Amino acid sequence: QVQLVESGGGLVQAGGSLKLSCAASGRTFSDYAMAWFRQAPGKEREFVAATSRSGNSISYAKSVEGRFTISRDNAKNTGYLQMNMLKPEDTAVYYCKAGPNVANIRYSMGSWGQGTQVTVSS
Repeated sequence: QVQLVESGGGLVQAGGSLKLSCAASGRTFSDYAMAWFRQAPGKEREFVAATSRSGNSISYAKSVEGRFTISRDNAKNTGYLQMNMLKPEDTAVYYCKAGPNVANIRYSMGSWGQGTQVTVSS
C-alpha cells in the first residue's frame, strides 16, 4: 500500500488561507486517485474533495466548492489542498486518502494519512 503523510495544518483567522500537502511513498502515486476528508470534533468524517490519477477529474463537497482547490503533482508524489476564505466551521482534522478509482474513492478501501489539524478562529 501507499503511505501518506499530511502537513500544512495550523491556526488561521477566518478569511485566511492554508495549503495542505499529502506526501506519498511506497508505491507509484500516479496509480492512485486521491481525496481529502475532514473530521470535526463529535462529527463523522466527511468528504471534502477528490481528484483522479491524472488530475483531470475533480469533485468537491458543496460546502467547500469555490473556496478549496485540490491538485496533485505526480512527479513529486504529492497532493495538495489549497484552502481559501476559511471559516470557523472548516475547523477539523484533515486526512488524505489514496484509492484505486476516483469514482468510488469516497466509499472504497484505501490508504489514509495520519491527519493534520486545521483550526480557524473567528
